[in-house]
Amino acid sequence: MGKIVMSGPQNVSLDGVVQDPDGAEGFELGGWFTRFGGADLAEWSKIALEEALGAEAWLLGRKSYTFFGERWRPRSGELADRLNSMPKYVVSSTLEEADWDNSTVLKGDVVTEVAKLKREVEGEIVIPASYRLGRTLIEHDLVDEVRMVVFPVVLGAGERFFGEVRGTKPLRLVEARTIGDGLAFLTYEFARSS
Repeated sequence: MGKIVMSGPQNVSLDGVVQDPDGAEGFELGGWFTRFGGADLAEWSKIALEEALGAEAWLLGRKSYTFFGERWRPRSGELADRLNSMPKYVVSSTLEEADWDNSTVLKGDVVTEVAKLKREVEGEIVIPASYRLGRTLIEHDLVDEVRMVVFPVVLGAGERFFGEVRGTKPLRLVEARTIGDGLAFLTYEFARSS
């Protein structure tokens, strides 16, 4: 059975905002990733490569799939080669065909399809950046772990990593480490009663 991990790593502001880290979406507070990551982004890149090499597959929503595909398909190098060759699953009701190598479109009920995928894939199934998809899967107890890089900025507005969920979702801290001089890399697992 696979383990679903929200990572890639998942970038968040100190107040939990995940919206438009690179500024490409036009959000007025977007672009915070490079502005507040600074020199620490060299170390961040090492984490991103570690995450990609440790993943058995990526699971994405359609918008993140399109964003990452456009960004990584034309590139080469260790990270690009890994992302381009690894199995990728995209949850979409509108995408007819996947155009990025080793990609499969999951149609139908997202919870049913992802639960099936989790049973079929051994190893880590990583969800990068697709926080809306992640929220749905958290709601249905399908996410096992969250790995996030916290950036040293409070934005005060924007889409948050965790949206409203029904019921309490307790987590347990597994690891905390510093990346460079100002970023925190936190790993939490969902604490479910057996």
